[in-house]
Amino acid sequence: MTSQQPVSVNTVHPELAEIPGAMITSYAAKALAVLRIAAGFLFLWAFLDKTFGLHYSTPSAKAWIHGGSPTEGFLKGVAVGPFQSAFHSIAGNPVTDWLFMLGLLGIGTAMIAGVAVRIAAASGVLMVAFMWLATYPLAQHTSAGAATSSTNPFVDEHVMDALVLIVLVLTYAGTTWGLGRMWARLPFVARHRWAL
Repeated sequence: MTSQQPVSVNTVHPELAEIPGAMITSYAAKALAVLRIAAGFLFLWAFLDKTFGLHYSTPSAKAWIHGGSPTEGFLKGVAVGPFQSAFHSIAGNPVTDWLFMLGLLGIGTAMIAGVAVRIAAASGVLMVAFMWLATYPLAQHTSAGAATSSTNPFVDEHVMDALVLIVLVLTYAGTTWGLGRMWARLPFVARHRWAL
């Protein structure tokens, strides 16, 4: 019986040597970059549609640039969950509108560019958590007794969006097809790793 020498993972898969301490292939890094850009576009598109009324979820007459409120329709329509009165009270408030829209723009732009991915992802998780609370998929019926549109009380699109954002942070997805490596070399970011 002959003994075999252990084969280095980096010898079999030289692309793994590109990322110190990580076990990820170059194909996986590219797939994560596509996921990051798509996630960013999800937020950026919502910003563009609500700002200009591109006739997808927002008609032109209700566009933000025409005086419409990007939060009023959604938050006034909250009919489930323990926070419906809180959501109704902030619906259409200019501060709420500005924070929401700046969040969409900042998260989308940062994710697409691959910079400040940790900050963008944390902000995105917070935003989708509030949206989860507003849709409250645990409820089967609205406060008026009508059936909700919830199809799964545990995992919905908001939970999936949050998980995607967390995975993107944990895998340094901004470094492939993004400006993440350059961003990480900035003196402020190098001193404050939370700003990655």
